[in-house]
Amino acid sequence: MFAPQGPTVRELAVQALSSVERGYDLLAPKFDHTPYRTPDRVLDAVTHTLAALGPFGRGLDLCCGTGAGLDVLRAVCHGRIAGVDFSAGMLEVGRARGGPDADRVRADARALPFRDAFDLVVSFGAFGHFLPAERPGLFAQVRSVLAPGGRFAFPVAAPARPGSLGYWTLLGFDTAMRVRNALWRPRFVMYYRDFRLADVRAELADAGFRVDLYALEELGRRPDGSPRCRLVVATAR
Repeated sequence: MFAPQGPTVRELAVQALSSVERGYDLLAPKFDHTPYRTPDRVLDAVTHTLAALGPFGRGLDLCCGTGAGLDVLRAVCHGRIAGVDFSAGMLEVGRARGGPDADRVRADARALPFRDAFDLVVSFGAFGHFLPAERPGLFAQVRSVLAPGGRFAFPVAAPARPGSLGYWTLLGFDTAMRVRNALWRPRFVMYYRDFRLADVRAELADAGFRVDLYALEELGRRPDGSPRCRLVVATAR
């Protein structure tokens, strides 16, 4: 499915009926051949924007998976870089494919084993795995691992317009996940419709950040002129 090297429908079904951690452990060997990996054009756009704000010292890729976001850190950081993820399978694949310049640490993003250790934290495509009630604690964890004045950056796509194909696709996926979690244990949390920019900005401010938004112009604009994707850059106060 997705690509010849990607997972089959049966493999995806097994992963979807597992926990989030176990599901990603199973998916890890084929993850980079699925649409779930952050596209290179998004990584390149983020790199371009961060390069204008840097350079940075030490960098962390939060929920790094197989490590696609580490390439962003390599481009904009001159200090040691690291990735953290709770899936041992994803980290193992990342170690096999990545270079020795990055530390890869297994840990839960809600209980990070660092303090004041980084100047830049990035994250790509992971926030749907956290319930809205968990986000304030997650953002507080990120704040705790940043040095004074450090930055937390992540891209956020513009919401799909009501009635569009993207809107109905996302709604259908969200509904299917909620039905699955009502009927099956362990839960597999993946609710991307809950990640609303206005709520996230307020939660970041409460966690001690100043929030700025940057249009990722390389990803284009919608017919009304608004950017298709923005980079949230939260600076630790």
